Amino acid sequence: MSAVDALDPVLTHHIVNSLGWKGLRPLQESSIDPLMAGEDAVLIAPTAGGKTEAAVFPLLSRMTAQGWKGTSVLYVCPLKALLNNLLPRLETYTGWIGRTAALWHGDVAAGRRRRILTERPDVLLTTPESLEAMLVSANVDHRAFFAGLHTIVVDEVHAFAGDDRGWHLLAVLERLQRVVGRPVQRVGLSATVGNPEELLHWLQGSAADKRPARVIAPHLADPVPPGPPPGDVQLDFVGSLDNAATVIAALHRGEKRLVFCEARRTVEELGEKLRLRGVTTFLSHASLSLDERRRAEEAFAEARDCVIVSTSTLELGIDVGDLDRVIQIDAPSSVASFLQRLGRTGRRPDTTRNCLFLALSEEGLLAAAALLLQWSRGWVEPVVAPPEPRHIMAQQLLALCLQEHRVGDQVWQEWWNDLGPFGRGAEPIVRHLVDEGYLDQDGGMFFIGPEAERRFGHRHFMNLTAVFTAPPEFTVLHGRTEIGRTDPDLLTEEVQGPRKLLLAGRSWLVTYIDWSRKRCFVEPADEGGKAKWSGSGYMRVASLELTRAMRDVLLGSDPEVTFTKRAVSALAEARTRHLEYVHPGGTLITRRGEGDVRWWTWAGHRTNATLASTLSSVTAPGQRVTDQWIRLREDVTAPQFRAAATQGFGTLCLPEVSERAVRGLKFAEALPPRLAQATLAARLADEDGARRVLAECPRFVVKGD
Repeated sequence: MSAVDALDPVLTHHIVNSLGWKGLRPLQESSIDPLMAGEDAVLIAPTAGGKTEAAVFPLLSRMTAQGWKGTSVLYVCPLKALLNNLLPRLETYTGWIGRTAALWHGDVAAGRRRRILTERPDVLLTTPESLEAMLVSANVDHRAFFAGLHTIVVDEVHAFAGDDRGWHLLAVLERLQRVVGRPVQRVGLSATVGNPEELLHWLQGSAADKRPARVIAPHLADPVPPGPPPGDVQLDFVGSLDNAATVIAALHRGEKRLVFCEARRTVEELGEKLRLRGVTTFLSHASLSLDERRRAEEAFAEARDCVIVSTSTLELGIDVGDLDRVIQIDAPSSVASFLQRLGRTGRRPDTTRNCLFLALSEEGLLAAAALLLQWSRGWVEPVVAPPEPRHIMAQQLLALCLQEHRVGDQVWQEWWNDLGPFGRGAEPIVRHLVDEGYLDQDGGMFFIGPEAERRFGHRHFMNLTAVFTAPPEFTVLHGRTEIGRTDPDLLTEEVQGPRKLLLAGRSWLVTYIDWSRKRCFVEPADEGGKAKWSGSGYMRVASLELTRAMRDVLLGSDPEVTFTKRAVSALAEARTRHLEYVHPGGTLITRRGEGDVRWWTWAGHRTNATLASTLSSVTAPGQRVTDQWIRLREDVTAPQFRAAATQGFGTLCLPEVSERAVRGLKFAEALPPRLAQATLAARLADEDGARRVLAECPRFVVKGD
């Protein structure tokens, strides 16, 4: 009997007759037996590889066969927009077998949530933050609601695992599993990553090595053909955003183009420039209103000759219709991100995945060439969880006390089943929470204290359950229509003449500011608006691997992509300019003029930050660490440097952390100051990379004193 025969026959009928499929894809067929057996798994396939169906079809079949009742499957996504996009598909699939699916997140109306609580769907689509809000809400009987839970599907699991949202997700899932009172199957869906087995191990949480689990990725078993991965990829050098707009407006007319930028400000500026050139343009980024983003996505899905300009908000699996082209301004931060974006194209039969890179500067050109070199070598970043999530532990203990009202002071760690950072090692954090009044302690029980009420109690502790929040922004309104949000600095800085904003790709004249309610009222303006958001100034912080690939490019290695004549010329100039700072045998130390001594490591920001701290006796104090070099003391000699490097190899130091950086860590105030600093220092460091660089022999090059 084939694996397909194990699916519910009603599902099989609809797969053939409603979807018109002649058969299942290899991933979908390979997933049936393990998922129906209850195994944990990570399903891996390129973008548009059918991962959702690979998970859902076996789980719905198991739901029917085993008679699951109530909300038995949670489908968790990192983005609300992705959930909105998935809901119609899952409503269709569940409807085939007489089951239901529903959506629960911050944009779902209160009336709809009340109906969900009384008419529990079989599949609930949600975010980790909304899931935690359900656990702590006085309006949700979470024990009754989740009593029938059997499986949790985590879509785009790689997008969680690489940052603190992943730790938050794992901690919430452990609490939820304890509420349910039995092991809950975990299924992750992921694009290609460099370490799939480690990703699966991470997703299992406290059940790692205790439950059956497997990575399901049939395409990785196929022999890799020689040469670069398939795809029509081109690299052009345009030199400015104005030139990029001119190229985009002139190329591929009549086609649907998706342009990725690395900052909201760039999205806004490019969007306005395209509109001024007569291009039908839509925008998408996190500071646009929900209605504005939806209008853009719906119009883009239906239109043909148009451009949508986006940050990474459209990188994940949101359906934007029948896309023809992807264009990238400068370079994304990772090969994994590029693969997601490349995978937005080539979905129609007889079409090829494609991406055109438009570099605005020499730095952008080198970054793009380095990323494409690693891609053409078949390399993808491993997904690694950030170390020492102590601030998440503090937030979780407070959230648990909200959930349970009182928690035993000797058994709190059982809620996370001794999961890594949430076990006994967190006791110093617990003592600090009690000492500072975040927790009260009485009769062997913890409960919410006055300091937690004061700092996080506003609007039913929304600030506590919203773990990842943006800096304060002002809502921008045209009449009663919300356009989006802007940085308050734009409303306070001195300007000559009328104050104008750039938002949704249009300029707006500020007519009134309601400071108390953080609202800004505007009217349309011709042009001249300005866009700004805190932290949106794009600064590339590259890894050791990508920075070393940049050095390889400067030394003559070319990615196997198509270069325009402009890109060839600009790259040749860059290689000439950097000739004295790269060497295939190791690192270089150069002296250029008075006091300018640089150690060209080409090792990435985190490695260089670790090296600068470790070799503090020979590095310049108070310097700005870059990806490529570290500034040394002007009087350093070769023997002094080698002695410091030899000593540092065995005694690495974590980077120094400023008070300002600590203040930017969410919930840092709930940690002892030394632990907050240690958390950030561990995240800024790359000790393995530092040892790798220290093992290399630097060459001293003295120039033009």
